[in-house]
Amino acid sequence: MTEAASFILAKFLYVIVGGITMLFLMKIGCSLFSRMCSFNISDELGKGNIAVGLMVMGLFIGIGIALGMVIGLGL
Repeated sequence: MTEAASFILAKFLYVIVGGITMLFLMKIGCSLFSRMCSFNISDELGKGNIAVGLMVMGLFIGIGIALGMVIGLGL
């Protein structure tokens, strides 16, 4: 395998591992946030609570920014 191919493979592995790690940590953060508050996120979303929806939207935006940084710094 050439040096360039191994470099590209290493970067893609970095992106994959970093992305999976970020998703796992965001899941843990959402679970911890749900335990600290006196409500269940999925139940409140089912009721149509806009504030909880905005909080989940912020989590998704945070995931997107974090994954974008991992991918950008990895490649």
